[in-house]
Amino acid sequence: MSRRILVVDDDASMRSLLVDDLKDAAWDVRAASSSEEAIGEVDAHVFDAVVTDLNMPGMNGIELCRRIGELEPGLPVIVVTGFGSLETAIAAIRAGAYDFITKPFEVEALVMVLERAVRLRTLEREVHDLRVKVSAPQRFNRLSGESAVMVRLRQEIAQVAGSTATVLIRGESGVGKELVARCIHENSPFSEGPLVTINAASTPAQLIESELFGHVKGAFTGAVAKREGLFMRAQGGTLFLDEIGEMPLELQPKLLRALEDHKIRPVGSDHEVTFQGRVIAATNRDLESAIADGQFREDLFYRLNVLDLDIPPLCSRGRDVLLIAQEFLERFAEDMGKDVRGLSPAAAERLMAYPWPGNVRELRNSMERAVALADHTEVVPADLPARIRDYQRSHVLIVGESPDELVSLETVERRYILRVLELVDNNKTEAARVLGVGRKTLYRKLEQYRAED
Repeated sequence: MSRRILVVDDDASMRSLLVDDLKDAAWDVRAASSSEEAIGEVDAHVFDAVVTDLNMPGMNGIELCRRIGELEPGLPVIVVTGFGSLETAIAAIRAGAYDFITKPFEVEALVMVLERAVRLRTLEREVHDLRVKVSAPQRFNRLSGESAVMVRLRQEIAQVAGSTATVLIRGESGVGKELVARCIHENSPFSEGPLVTINAASTPAQLIESELFGHVKGAFTGAVAKREGLFMRAQGGTLFLDEIGEMPLELQPKLLRALEDHKIRPVGSDHEVTFQGRVIAATNRDLESAIADGQFREDLFYRLNVLDLDIPPLCSRGRDVLLIAQEFLERFAEDMGKDVRGLSPAAAERLMAYPWPGNVRELRNSMERAVALADHTEVVPADLPARIRDYQRSHVLIVGESPDELVSLETVERRYILRVLELVDNNKTEAARVLGVGRKTLYRKLEQYRAED
């Protein structure tokens, strides 16, 4: 975060003291001895905030606030004075001051005000940039995001899409696994064919076999006519098996054979039919744990996992949250016919602080609600769901096993990861979500720990 500050004071000793104190607090500081000089500095340089005395010869601090507001809208100005009063504070705020602080004061108090002001300024800039980005042609890029993990994911999708091999997509519920499957399909050799989807978690277990493979007339009670299965409907295209971890165990051998031989047999039929197309599967389950528990076949796992993609949880994607939120906001504003154009900095701050356990799906629903409730051109915190608006981040710091023990950062990380795994009953998918890392990263670290033990 940029930390460049302009200090304005006609008192040389006070100006010098304030500059030294702020430099000691790791701020990049320039100084001006008058309002007129300060205006020249703001015109010539980029600052993140201005700290100015109120009572100065010529142009005072209140008039300087007005002039800075005209020259550089949004630049926070903190007014410092030894003559504090409610009337003076109101006049400063009306003139555009961000805050008002009275002498004498501790430099730590000023630093806290500056931190808030600069954070607000940064968010305002980002919100503005997001509106520009979303309004540009790339807004139609379905896999939005500029974080390193999303750039890498798009690269991996481009590599995977050109193949005809089976793909296993892994990620938490709501991260957009079906969207990734669609991107693979649309850029694959099978893009001219259909994309057919089945969700094993929402399809009754007794119907999945018939849904996938079809059936002949009279195959079972209620089979009054021949029915084509989803494999054949996806002929020449892609079959997407969503939530593959919920596939009934007794059906898994038949699915494995279909993947290996590219042949299927409808329920009740004596004849096999060749399937030519691609299969993509997705899961939010820890399939390795399911294999260990006897709930998923190991041979089917390896057949599905020829190519694999891990979709990062939203909490690990940094400021992608704001970019995606802005896209949803504009879409819903258009659908609802409302003049809602963006996020207020305060709302953006709440969105960044929230951990998003429901991922992109939860963000989408939250923005739909926010747009529906908004009565301004910006979404404000009051428009957000209470769980987001009132969220307070908890912090857990693990240093050593005893108060006096000093350990390396690597040891702290290892102990924390293992503690999180313990708290989530060794559910690696949940642990990866809590830690804000991809499953591959977590598995790699656990393998490293096992090798070191």
